[in-house]
Amino acid sequence: MADNNNEKFEPFIPASKNIAEVTWKAIILGAIISVLFGCANAYLGLKFGMTVSASIPAAVISMAVLRMLYGGNVTVLENNIVQTIGSAGESLAAGIIFTVPAFFIWSANGALLAQGYTYTISQMTIFWLSILGGSLGILLMIPLRKYLVDQEHKNLRFPEGTACAEIIIAGDEGGSKAKLVFWGIGIGAIYKISMNMLKGWSESVNYDFKGLFKGGTVGIDATPALLAVGYIIGPRIAAYMLSGAVLGYLGISPLLSFIGEQLPQGTIISPGLIPLADMGSAELRNSYIKYLGVGAVAVGGFMSLIKSLPVIVTSFKKGFAQILHKSDADENTPRTDKDISMKWVLLEVTGIIAVIWMLPDINLDLLGVIMAVMFGFFFVVVSARIVGIVGSSSNPVSGMTIATLLATSTLLIYFGIDGVTGMVTAMSIGTIVCIAVCMSGDIAQDLKTGFLLGATPWKQQLLEFIGLFFPALAMGFMVFLLNDTFGFVYVPGVHETPLLAPQANVMATIVQGLMNSELPWLPIIVGGMIAIAIELLGISSLPFAIGLYLPLSLSTPLMTGGLVAMLIKKVSKKDVFKKNNERGVLFASGIVAGDALIGVAVAFMIAFIPSYKLFYDAHEGAEGTLSGAMGPWVSLAMFFGLAALLGHLAYRGFKKKS
Repeated sequence: MADNNNEKFEPFIPASKNIAEVTWKAIILGAIISVLFGCANAYLGLKFGMTVSASIPAAVISMAVLRMLYGGNVTVLENNIVQTIGSAGESLAAGIIFTVPAFFIWSANGALLAQGYTYTISQMTIFWLSILGGSLGILLMIPLRKYLVDQEHKNLRFPEGTACAEIIIAGDEGGSKAKLVFWGIGIGAIYKISMNMLKGWSESVNYDFKGLFKGGTVGIDATPALLAVGYIIGPRIAAYMLSGAVLGYLGISPLLSFIGEQLPQGTIISPGLIPLADMGSAELRNSYIKYLGVGAVAVGGFMSLIKSLPVIVTSFKKGFAQILHKSDADENTPRTDKDISMKWVLLEVTGIIAVIWMLPDINLDLLGVIMAVMFGFFFVVVSARIVGIVGSSSNPVSGMTIATLLATSTLLIYFGIDGVTGMVTAMSIGTIVCIAVCMSGDIAQDLKTGFLLGATPWKQQLLEFIGLFFPALAMGFMVFLLNDTFGFVYVPGVHETPLLAPQANVMATIVQGLMNSELPWLPIIVGGMIAIAIELLGISSLPFAIGLYLPLSLSTPLMTGGLVAMLIKKVSKKDVFKKNNERGVLFASGIVAGDALIGVAVAFMIAFIPSYKLFYDAHEGAEGTLSGAMGPWVSLAMFFGLAALLGHLAYRGFKKKS
């Protein structure tokens, strides 16, 4: 490949060469991976507020499984199709878990019943929101491919897409790489089974300070998934999150307790419901720190968008120009440059608009449909460009969704649509836009992988719908199952340890507050000011804000994983660091998948096996584990032992010491 800008890029498989690409074995394996990683990421995102990319694990698993079943009779383009389909489930899960739980949160906290409204979202509605939003994201990305992936090849890196192409091309290394992923899945699953399913030891170790430092708390959720995610995101982002948690739970929380001690006995300060002096760390979080986090997350998301304004303007102008001047491929167009016909794209987008309008459960009139499509188109362009620059993990999806919710809520109120009707309408629009943004980022990365490998774009674009369809069937069931089993808000005697669903909680709070004029604006504004102060230091405020919103015990295991990644970088020679780090990422990705899939299995067992539910409930809490009072110590020992194993396998792999 020459550096001459006038010379056309030559992919790994030339356009003139036709090899097996779309086969039944690739479609079936891709669909299975898509559903599995979609369900795993739904659980992971609702519990911890983050998902992990399925693209690289899907590529590695594809090579291992297809090679095991079919030997050498597998092509790189078949592996690419598996990766294309398989990665869609994770992206759909992110779009769902950031928004849909808001409907359950409103029902649980009485926001709907308080106004005599009994709206309950159905599994079928979740399916249609998934299909409509996901299809919109895929379709609107198609006319942008030529510009973003092809013409901007030298300027946009698309990190995950490029990494997947490198892994697939390096097929001779697939055995050792796949081994790391599968070992990670196995170890993550065994750890999770022992800790969570069998209640062998404590999942969380916490200590609340007394006396002078009352209100402060330290702790660690010693779960394998958080350790692995911390390794994947690295020490810098993990440290940003931990810094937000330290400020909230070791700074502001003790300060509030100190102020409470100085106030007249029994003084209640809104939005708290009990006297400030009587609050422990959990009550302080729910009454005050949470709203600081809401404000910080909202401002952090907006700051991410503001930083991307040059990219947004450029992408919007050029992307719109591409749509207006796009001509259908003719017979002389190379195989590697053929997209789905624009006639079909426009026809399908028109059909989606009609179905959104007619869908009965989401209360979207013509104004709502226009806003959903308008914001969807705008942020799809933004998302596709951003993932090309910084990757999917840094794509500010929550910020774009919050911006959509604020704008739509304001417009709906202006047109006299408020209260519960406005809440449901605004969140339905936000859900469609959020899913569209997530899916557009995913297909952009997939098309980059295909561009480097020499895939046929229209086949990838078509099969992305398969990757969307199968997890869409499962997502409604998964959300209902997790809500029935764990819940998304604390309900005494019913859901004592709920899944936090942080993004959905933030969005539910914002929309409900706007529509009913009941937001506690002062702590939200203060949280926003804190985020601005962080930005003025030259630091990205969004991860900091998420750390401020989430309990400190979730940031400490992330930081542990980040420290392992930092140690690997310190001790590795420059020429082998990339390989060592890749081993760590693959093993960590497997750990995440193993942990999350067992978490889903636990939810199934609690929901459908009454005897297991009795066992699970009887052994809830630190003292209820099979290791009894030693549970916290066993937990710490197992967690740091797993951290050591992660570091060892990243540094040495499976090589025997000579």
